[in-house]
Parts: sequence; C-alpha cells; structure tokens
Amino acid sequence: MPNYFPPNANAFAKWLIWGGVVFMALLATSLTVFARTSNNKVRVPIEQPVAFSHALHNGQLGLDCRYCHTSVEVAAAANIPPTETCMTCHSQIRVGSPQLAAVQASWDSGEPLAWNKVHDLADFVYFNHSAHINKGIGCSSCHGRIDQMAAIWKNEPMTMGWCLECHRNPAAQVRPRSEVFNMAYVPPAEGQLELGEQLVEAYHINEEKLPQCSTCHR
Repeated sequence: MPNYFPPNANAFAKWLIWGGVVFMALLATSLTVFARTSNNKVRVPIEQPVAFSHALHNGQLGLDCRYCHTSVEVAAAANIPPTETCMTCHSQIRVGSPQLAAVQASWDSGEPLAWNKVHDLADFVYFNHSAHINKGIGCSSCHGRIDQMAAIWKNEPMTMGWCLECHRNPAAQVRPRSEVFNMAYVPPAEGQLELGEQLVEAYHINEEKLPQCSTCHR
C-alpha cells in the first residue's frame, strides 16, 4: 500500500494531541483562576464618595432596605437612592458634619453623587431584583449581612455557577416573604427542604425554567 503521509506525519499527530492536552489544561487553569474569589473582588471593600455605613443605618438604626432602595420590590433594579433620600434625615441630623460634605454639595448643586458599582453584572446577564424578592429570596442570600458592613463589598462571586446552585435547587434557599428583608434570618436547622418545597409551590416558582439559559440570557 502506498504511503500517503510524509515520514513526519506521526510526529505531527503526536504534537497535535499533546498540544490539545496542554490547551485544555491551560483552559481549565484559567477558568479556575477566574472563578477564585480574589478575581471576583469578593469581600473587597469598594471605596465610595461618601463613607456610608450599612452597619449603622440598617444594623444599629434599623432602617429598612426599602427606605433607600425603593424600587426593589417592583422593578428589575434596586435603585441607588438620590441625594434627596439622604437629606430627608440629614437636613436635620448631623448638619455640617465633614463626613456629609459630599452629600451637602450634591444637594446644593443638584448633581447626583457618583457612587461606585459594587455588583457590576455583565451586559449579557439579565437580573431582576423584584422577581427574587417576591419569590422569597432574602437580601442576605446574595448580599450577605449588609447590616454588619461598615464598608460595602460584594459578598458572593455572582458567577453563573454560583447562581445555578440556587436555580437548580431553589427549595434550599427560599424563605417566607415576611423574612426577605430580615438580615438575621436563619433557616430552620431541620426541615428547610420541606419548607422550601412548600414555598416553591406557594410562590409558583417554575423549577423547570430556572436553569434554562433564556432565564438569565435574553
């Protein structure tokens, strides 16, 4: 039988196979490094134009999340509060404090404060706050114990894999709607899955649709 391949064909095939192995190893390593919390800025405080403390306002003073984030129950975005919201209190409280100089300047000029994003999701990801709130997913499930944060940071990686952990098993995370804004809520030590399954049915959570690509990528 005639030889249709040059003598170095076997060597080329071997290099091709080893090249594929090396490529897959590098790809796996890259994905692992990317998924690490250090690369997702998890628990890294984000500097803001005003040293706003959720630990003080939400934790100590008991200010409800919805006082500032007014649209969280009815809209996709949990709005950043306008300066007017700050001034409903600080026109009377701690007036003239150096810590509030940027707030006062914003109020006087009419220019909004330039807050820095903490959760900067990719453009190809659709996320709806109201859908999660109304289906019994607590603020602390994604944002952590905001009531204990003097500085704000991202508490979870917000990667697709992390989101899918809940989307594939919502019963493990869902809580009564009355407890959604309760930062100190602790699920029952026993019976969470039973409670969760009841709430999944009561809140009409479509478990088949949750893991589908089109749920988050539209």
